[in-house]
This record gives sequence, structure tokens and C-alpha cells, in this order.
Amino acid sequence: MEELTPQEIVTELDKYIVGQEDAKKAVAIALRNRFRREKLSPEMREEIYPKNIIMIGPTGVGKTEIARRLARLVKAPFLKVEITKFTEVGYVGRDVESIIRELLEVSIQMVKREKVNEVKEKAEELVEEEILNALIPYRRKRKPDVGFSYEDQIEEERFNSTRERFREKLKRGELEDKIIEIEIEERSKPMVELISVPGMDGMGINMQDFLGNLFPPKKKRQRVTIGEAREILFNAISDKLIDMDDVINEAIQRAENRGIVFIDEIDKIAVSSKGSGPDVSRTGVQRDILPIIEGSTVATKHGPIKTDHILFIAAGAFHIAKPSDLIPELQGRFPIRVELKHLEKDDLKRILKEPKNSL
Repeated sequence: MEELTPQEIVTELDKYIVGQEDAKKAVAIALRNRFRREKLSPEMREEIYPKNIIMIGPTGVGKTEIARRLARLVKAPFLKVEITKFTEVGYVGRDVESIIRELLEVSIQMVKREKVNEVKEKAEELVEEEILNALIPYRRKRKPDVGFSYEDQIEEERFNSTRERFREKLKRGELEDKIIEIEIEERSKPMVELISVPGMDGMGINMQDFLGNLFPPKKKRQRVTIGEAREILFNAISDKLIDMDDVINEAIQRAENRGIVFIDEIDKIAVSSKGSGPDVSRTGVQRDILPIIEGSTVATKHGPIKTDHILFIAAGAFHIAKPSDLIPELQGRFPIRVELKHLEKDDLKRILKEPKNSL
């Protein structure tokens, strides 16, 4: 995907979205600039910042879909938030910094899925062995001073033959409904509840992980079908095969350099110059989100994350308020402004026929 030109990116977006050429061109150029930045030296890379985009258009014309398809195209961490759900620091509600924490969690899950796919073959082999052990347990090991008799050799060969026969049945899926007993870790909920601190959303400490070394997780035996056991054992084994520290480090880098945040309903926090009263809180949200868009460091439970190179795409209908009603500093952080067109009758017909996933 790194070799895609803006025209090729627009062509990819055309497969799913009808019309809105101006918006497609804007996001395609922004994406191409990201690819070009990654090819530069580290010193030059730090000096290049993304040009954030603000999309203006009514509901349903494709604002969110353009951003979502763009993120899938480049396998970038993508988060859509409605800015009206957030409040100024000091008020009851979500803190704007939780946007970046959520973006990092999305990035971690994305990287983890990729790492799991890399170890999938090995994990499936180990899962098969665990299921076979539950179906046909190994014999107890002989004591060193006890010799290996001819009867033992015959029994060993018979055991191996039976095990291979069951292995073939497992591969053919003939035993998926058979009940077996497996050992799994018992995930107990933490008994300690921390007092939440304003402005620290998502910074809670997992007490189970914190006390994991002192109190190892309990194990219990559970009777499940082989089909269910495959999923349970695969998740447990794949978690052990991947290094979560590497996953988190890579996820932080990906979120910082490729993350895309789609801020919806930004027109709802725009304040008319004649407004008063509750509009003060709306202005506070704008001032709180401004440092994040400008570039700052947000503390998360996985470590600090810089927002300097995260691409922010804002969208709003702006029926009542105007983009100029946003505070001037915030307007300046969205240098690219795109107006999306209303959908006509012919556009609705095309939506039913042309996109890749159309009816």
C-alpha cells in the first residue's frame, strides 16, 4: 500500500463510496504525504506534520465511511468519536485525553491480531496436542531403574497408533462435538476497586496483573466440546507465544505515526459569538482538545504517546453554526476544508448498484 499514488487511493475509495471526489482527493493526498514522510530520515520526519482535514456536509453523505475505508486501506489504527460525549476538565463526563488512550487500545488489538496470525500455525499444532492429551492421556513415565520390556514396547506402539488415528479424526473434524476435560486459568475479578481520578480515564490499574507474580492465577478443569476447546486453548496458547511488550511498543509507534482519529459532530461544540451560558463548557472542550491536535504527550497505562503525527479528521453538518464559530486556534489546526455534496436521487441509485458491497 505504501506505493499507492493519490489517484490509486481515490480509485480504491471509489469501490465503496459514490461521489464526493473532493473529499477523496483530500484524504488521498494526506495519506500519500504520510507514506512520503516515513521514507525520510528521522530528523526530517520529526519536522513534517499532518495536515488535518475538516469535512462539512449533512448526515449520510459519506464523511465517516471515507475515513474508515482510508484506515482499512493502510491498516492504520482508526477511532471514531462523537465530540459531544466529552466535557471540559472539571465537569462530569469523559476527558478528551481518553480519545488517545482508546486509539492506543485499538492499535494494540490490531498489532496483537497480526502477531497471533504469525504464530497461528504453531499455536494450532500445540492446541491439537493438548486435545489429544485430553482424549488419550500419556502413560505414566517409568522409573529409571525399571527396564523396558517387550510388552512395554508393544503397548507403546499401540498407544502411538491410536493417537495418530485420533489425530486424523481431529483434522477431519469428526470429533468436534465430543466432550473433553481441559485445564484453563480461572480469571477472577480484582477485589480492589481504585478511586477514579478526574482526567485520568482509562488509567486504572489491573490488580490481577499487578498481583500476578505474588498470587499466580488459579487453574480449574472444565468440560467442553472439542470445538469449544479449540478456541479456548488457541487463545491461551497464542497469548503465551507472543511477547506483549513488543506488541505494545509497536502499537505505540503505529498509533503515533499512522493513527487516524475521526471527530464527528464538531459543529455541536462550535459557539456562536452571540451565545452564552452552557456554551462556556463547549468552548472549554475546544480548548481541551486543542493541545492534543496541536501535538502533545498523553499518559496511558502502557506508556506515554505523542500526538504530533496523528491525523485528525473532523466532520460536521454545520446547519446552525459555521466553521468560523470554532475558536481561531482550532480552526488553524484544520488547514484543509472540504465540503461534501448532498446526495441526489441518481446518487442513491448508484449507491445501490456500484459499490463493492452494494445490494
